[in-house]
Amino acid sequence: MNPEDKKRIAAEAAIDYVKPDSIIGVGTGSTVNYFIDSLAAKMGGQVKAAVSSSEASSERLRGHGIRVVDLNEIGKLDLYVDGADESNAQLQLIKGGGGALTREKIVAAASDQFVCIADDSKLVDVLGAFPLPVEVIPMARELVAGALRALGGDPRLRDGIITDNGNQILDLHGLEISDALDLETRINQIAGVVCVGLFAHRPADVLILGTDDGVRICHPAA
Repeated sequence: MNPEDKKRIAAEAAIDYVKPDSIIGVGTGSTVNYFIDSLAAKMGGQVKAAVSSSEASSERLRGHGIRVVDLNEIGKLDLYVDGADESNAQLQLIKGGGGALTREKIVAAASDQFVCIADDSKLVDVLGAFPLPVEVIPMARELVAGALRALGGDPRLRDGIITDNGNQILDLHGLEISDALDLETRINQIAGVVCVGLFAHRPADVLILGTDDGVRICHPAA
């Protein structure tokens, strides 16, 4: 099965977690696009509204006739569905390849259940092969880059990318993340960091993987 088909079947399986007449959080990226399309086809008229983590996802939702609302109007969500760039066995994630890490982390924090959807290549033993995104305030870019080098990584500016929040992204290469909780805390303490794309303090509750053998449901390892 090719990677796109794996993404599609994982996304379609996440529909089982959507309750009728609910307001759900929706993430960003190619796998999420499959989820949005499937949501519209199977439950479009039954979903009250969605909170989106990016302008691109908001546009896609509205194109399907699904109302998009501001998180400030809602407060808490029952469910958040999003993809990931990497996941370990504890369902700690690296996210932000699409540039929406800050809004994704906000919506995840507001949700009672976080369902992550991905193809099986995203499940890894150790996080860090995928460069870790860090959203930074532009005036602090070099200050943050120096602090990230001191943590043992190689930060590189993502050229030509401005986030929906008006900030820049440093992609941190060369890490093997053995303690994701500690690293997330340490990066968050650097002045000028808006958000780090390490989802360890708020990991996924369920990981749905598309595989050659069909859908695999994973829960955090003990």
